[in-house]
Amino acid sequence: MRLWRAADGRLQAADDRCPHRGTRLSLGRVVDGALECPYHGWQFGDGGRCVRIPAAPGFEPPAGHGLGSHAVQERHGLVWLRVGAAGEGAVAELPSFEAEDDARLRKLLCGPYRVATSAPRIVENFLDLAHFGFVHEGWLGDRAHTEVDDHGIEPTPQGFAVVGCRAWQPRSNQRSSTGRWIDYRYEVTGPYAAQLLKLPEDADAERDAIGLFVAPLDPERSLVWFRLAVTDLASSDEALRAFQHAIFTQDQPILESQQPKALPVYAGGEVHHAADRASAAYRRLLRERGITFGTV
Repeated sequence: MRLWRAADGRLQAADDRCPHRGTRLSLGRVVDGALECPYHGWQFGDGGRCVRIPAAPGFEPPAGHGLGSHAVQERHGLVWLRVGAAGEGAVAELPSFEAEDDARLRKLLCGPYRVATSAPRIVENFLDLAHFGFVHEGWLGDRAHTEVDDHGIEPTPQGFAVVGCRAWQPRSNQRSSTGRWIDYRYEVTGPYAAQLLKLPEDADAERDAIGLFVAPLDPERSLVWFRLAVTDLASSDEALRAFQHAIFTQDQPILESQQPKALPVYAGGEVHHAADRASAAYRRLLRERGITFGTV
């Protein structure tokens, strides 16, 4: 796959192969918004159309001389690609991140992380409150506050929300210096995407939103990004990323140790209890959508 920007700044996505002699276009360059093949200088413009053949300057290249193009969009600080769907309008509905459009919040992207497990395992971990006091002890939880209060599941157009979540957190964000109770609202916004909103009891305290976006490389390997939307305008980008990095790299060895790496979305294989309500809802969503990154 080759990505580049056209002369008007719009992102383009096409196969990384020149239709002339099969050369990798990623070895070439972009000239005035056109992707140039390094072998014979063929140039490709908007939608992968061939716009110039230097060896035959008077020749008007037909459509068959163009590249296989793919639908692409930019959103939440990321590039979203739908392979095999030409045209920008063909990109499927993207997972939402409500805080993205809030001009009062500072946005920051963290990642990508390469994780040796399936995408659903990563999403399920993101929704899990019961591991805070163990995996994130001294940060998002402690062993004196491990009970998970009753919480609810509410359907949404893109998936479901987990409401009524509450956790004691010694250090809920990069600037925290004292522990506090934090109300959480999770939402699954796609098969491999979720978001959370942290709501401290103190109305004047900083409120954070975190979006999780996972790209499956295959059933046992994934790329992970986090999108932060925070009221913290004072900390450096490096400090904010370092906090998120510290949290996720506590999760990562746990995630990579889980067996099987594919999430068991059907009954059997793993046992459950009352605090696993969000996990159960997520596995049910995957079953309903026919997503098979799990054991049958």
